Amino acid sequence: MASSKLVLAAIFSASLCFTAALAFPDHHDQGAYPVGQSPKPVLSPDYYKATCPQADEIVVSILKKAIAKEQRIAASLLRLLFHDCFVQGCDASVLLDDSEEFISEKKAIPNKNSIRGFEVIDEIKAALEEACPHTVSCADTIALAARGSTVLSGGPYWELPLGRKDSKAAYMKLANKNLPPPNATLHRLVKFFERQGLDKVDLVALSGSHTIGMARCVSFKQRLYNQHRDNQPDRTLEKTLYHTLASVCPPGGGGDSNLRPLDLATASRFDNAYYKLLVEGRGLLNSDEVLWTGGDPEIAGLVRSYAESEPLFFEHYVSSITKMGNITPLTDHDGEIRKNCRVVNKNAV
Repeated sequence: MASSKLVLAAIFSASLCFTAALAFPDHHDQGAYPVGQSPKPVLSPDYYKATCPQADEIVVSILKKAIAKEQRIAASLLRLLFHDCFVQGCDASVLLDDSEEFISEKKAIPNKNSIRGFEVIDEIKAALEEACPHTVSCADTIALAARGSTVLSGGPYWELPLGRKDSKAAYMKLANKNLPPPNATLHRLVKFFERQGLDKVDLVALSGSHTIGMARCVSFKQRLYNQHRDNQPDRTLEKTLYHTLASVCPPGGGGDSNLRPLDLATASRFDNAYYKLLVEGRGLLNSDEVLWTGGDPEIAGLVRSYAESEPLFFEHYVSSITKMGNITPLTDHDGEIRKNCRVVNKNAV
């Protein structure tokens, strides 16, 4: 536990250069509330200060072991936050298994055989329950794991508002509707983000999460062989990269589960190389590369700015992920604190 304290101290020290990011620009609000909904009570970084002050230390300790065992898990845990928040808000609905009352979001098309990291969340939650019974929600556990994974991969630290409660249901149909597919056009991506109260800055900054992690061939094979339903590759794909990917992802059904890094330059480090690759035509997913080639000057300008300035990327990323984490959280008596993140508490439904 002492070593975890040292890591947390180093994280806090390294974060000081990014504290300016918490003073968000006027056009970039902290809250993200769909039209017609009122803001929820404000979350607080100090929410567990009195009830579970060691919560983040516990999370980081387990993350360090998990990431040392498998570097890819950092990206998987960060992705869980996105796939949670984009479906009915940040309420840990993504963690629920099937029940008699609902179908799990894990079975939604964007999630099936794709999202992962549930076992690490289970381990973190069990440790939190042992230290602070019935105190830290599963929704906050996801958020803490996402921040820890980012920092331990070399990315920025941010003050994380806490106090979310857990949902009592899953929303599989909404997951199919709200989660952007990897072949999305730029116009569709903007619409997906607008639906969550997120703007173009948020879209470009949060897409930078793809600076770590892997993607299956099935997620980008269309770009190699049938981008516009004409049996031709995507003309924006850099030629050397095309041949490399084609050797790993052959046409037809073979190799669909083969993995390639989303960031071909620094696959396990959270940095701005992702944006540099986009400018070179070396983005992996269509939903990545269209940020540069999609014809929107504002979005392309942000890509170039982040490619040229990692501090700017980190600053905007901190702002945007904090904003995303505020999407319609359940607070007070709106939700519960699950004991097991995979199931609703007994008699809760």
